[in-house]
Amino acid sequence: MSDENPPLEGPDFGAGVALADIAGNGMLLGHAQGEAVLLARHGSEIFAVGATCTPYGAPLCDGLLVGDTVRCPWHHAAFSLRTGEVLRAPALGPIACWRVEQRGGKAYVTSKQADAPARAVAATPGQPESIVIIGGGTAGEAAAITLRREGYRGPVTLLSADAALPCDRPNLSKNFLAGTAPAEWLALRSPEFFAEHHIELRLNTRVARIDTAKRQLQLADGSMLTYGALLLATGAEPVRLPIPGADLPHVHYLRTQADGEALARHAQDARRVVVIGASFIGLEVAASLRSRNVQVHVVGLETCPMEKILGTQAGNFIRRLHEQHDVAFHLGTSASHIAAHEVTLQNGERLPADLVVIGVGVRPATALAEQAGLAVERGVLVDEYLQTSAAGVFAAGDIASWPDRQGGERIRVEHWVVAGRQGQTAARNMLGRRERYDAVPFFWTEQYDFALAYVGHAKDWDQVDIDGSLDARDCTLTYRRGGRKLAVAVVHRDLEGLRAEVELERARDADAGAARTVS
Repeated sequence: MSDENPPLEGPDFGAGVALADIAGNGMLLGHAQGEAVLLARHGSEIFAVGATCTPYGAPLCDGLLVGDTVRCPWHHAAFSLRTGEVLRAPALGPIACWRVEQRGGKAYVTSKQADAPARAVAATPGQPESIVIIGGGTAGEAAAITLRREGYRGPVTLLSADAALPCDRPNLSKNFLAGTAPAEWLALRSPEFFAEHHIELRLNTRVARIDTAKRQLQLADGSMLTYGALLLATGAEPVRLPIPGADLPHVHYLRTQADGEALARHAQDARRVVVIGASFIGLEVAASLRSRNVQVHVVGLETCPMEKILGTQAGNFIRRLHEQHDVAFHLGTSASHIAAHEVTLQNGERLPADLVVIGVGVRPATALAEQAGLAVERGVLVDEYLQTSAAGVFAAGDIASWPDRQGGERIRVEHWVVAGRQGQTAARNMLGRRERYDAVPFFWTEQYDFALAYVGHAKDWDQVDIDGSLDARDCTLTYRRGGRKLAVAVVHRDLEGLRAEVELERARDADAGAARTVS
């Protein structure tokens, strides 16, 4: 996904660089031993690490130092400067570390360090004898990998209902559908990776029942599987439109890799497409299909796309963006009937279509949790450690409803990065770490040459301030309620997005500290 041999820039750190050239708590891009290297200063310490993030090759020199960590400017992954280890999803693997010597007012990068060994997990009575993960999405995959990185040596079984390996789901509606990314890029890991890390990955495997008292699963084929600790990461399911024709062969939903591959195949011969749903997924699909020179009509119940999330100004801008690419909108209505070659709208309008894509939202896949008797209310209820109402059972990803320390209410967020981070935290907590999940939510969208990143969570807001210009593709949108900053969206201002994330984290921590003082 990233350029394995990027051109080398900046000074040769092997020959030494003046300490004065590295700003206090700053970074400097250069190279050593034929590889791009980032020098970073934290107090009096100088670190040397790999210069690009995985998997897309984002330049970490454009990111942000936070203590002894560096954060990726594109998708907000975080790495340890000391070990190179991934601290936050969505990065797939660690970055390299080099030894640094300081002498004569200069810093010299010498040899590359060996990969940091996995942490040793102390054998304690509470450590699970085995761990089973239900769900092959990013939450489940991240949890399985984190267990091994944390040094857990017991059996880890990852059960996935999908036929494909855990995949880069955001790519399904973006580059893959546009035809600019091959299918080979979709898998997050190879089968060999799971085998090398002693993770038993079972594809095409469905769970029929959970017995939390016996800590036992019954699979759809009738076999039984016991667990010491269990992670539910079953994700979400597309909302199905209950209208005539919604099950015709040319009608598609987009959730799994199989969905994406089927849609991409059909799009090769399509000429006229109707996208039902003006959500992020629907609009990304529209943009990707337009890159194939397919005629696209977008149908949505709202009168302004993305207004509830981004506000009227941003919503109108996004509509104009698509209209500039010849997308036609039909808003304030929905489909009432789908036929072989057309879609009839509730207002009586008929739209020719040889391909239909439905993206009207998803709902959490909580059937297993409900069968198991777990507390469920618009999602699986978890505490701040992602523990469910049953002992030894955790939940992460799209199904998890957790207490948000920033807003003081339960929230459930259906975004890829959130799912990955929750999978990491749940894994550590299954090992007894007692780590709060309190990461600030993050997501991004790409449509044509327009990119927007969003940090925070603003379910209800009464004020939006715009610094800069949407039309110039250079702005920051700040969402507030009662004067309090809840979320920030940035357009082509990556560093501002990272700074907003840190600010929201510090505000959350300050609120938590004040609450402890009062109590």
